[in-house]
Amino acid sequence: MKKWLIGVLAGAVLLQVGMAYATKTETIVKAENKADFAAVVSAVQSQMVPGGRYGFVDKKEREDVNQGLGYMQNLFDKYGTVAGMDQKTQMDLFNHQEAVNAILTRRDSNRLVCESVAPMGSHIPRKTCRTYGEIEQEHQNTRQLMDNFKNVPQFKSGH
Repeated sequence: MKKWLIGVLAGAVLLQVGMAYATKTETIVKAENKADFAAVVSAVQSQMVPGGRYGFVDKKEREDVNQGLGYMQNLFDKYGTVAGMDQKTQMDLFNHQEAVNAILTRRDSNRLVCESVAPMGSHIPRKTCRTYGEIEQEHQNTRQLMDNFKNVPQFKSGH
């Protein structure tokens, strides 16, 4: 019974570690001082253009990212460094960083998305992985193709 209990506890710990690993995201916006933050802002904004790493950020998300970056810039303008901030301000900075990072991570063209799909003619699913950018580009190409078909003149038979 004791071995069984130890096994259950070890399994629960491993499950929690696995869940934490699966939910871990890359930190994109993070800086310790005003100069570093300015460089991060510049890099992010240069990549939020069509074809950039965050080029699929939509208008509302872009506004949210820019608002969050502006808010954080104000904190760095006032305090200079994270070390110079009080605990409440540091927590506020962290929460804004997390909100911006969540948007950028979700719209990251390099993010790998995997799914289990059964190929045509088969019932056996296979794991396929593509980048978010590839998936979004395919969606844009399909929309463009559909729009092109809508603009083709339709000929009616005169019978």
